Amino acid sequence: MRIAVASKSGTEVDQHFGHAEKFHIYEIGESCASPAKISEVPVVKFCSADPDHVFSHSRMAGILAALDGCALMVTAQIGDYPRQELEKAGIRHVSASGPIEEAICSALHAGNHCHCRSSGCSS
Repeated sequence: MRIAVASKSGTEVDQHFGHAEKFHIYEIGESCASPAKISEVPVVKFCSADPDHVFSHSRMAGILAALDGCALMVTAQIGDYPRQELEKAGIRHVSASGPIEEAICSALHAGNHCHCRSSGCSS
């Protein structure tokens, strides 16, 4: 399973979906205790500096294209419209914070998608 993470630091889930200029893509194998980072995909950030910005279908389409193959998105926060668009595309969203690997494992457990039977998994 592929998982996209919004992270400015590259180590923590610390970014709002709309502010991300790239997403870190992880692959989960048999154990959610050890997700493997496989790439970073650049995107045009969804939010503009305008607090009253309107939903941009073209920016969202570009983000969805970059996330092709992902089944889960982990971000610090997300707005309703982008979350709904992710869901329409078959990408489940989970809000989280903290170290990326722990957030991924917690997100998988919350959705009953974790296959691990490993004692190394924190959830």
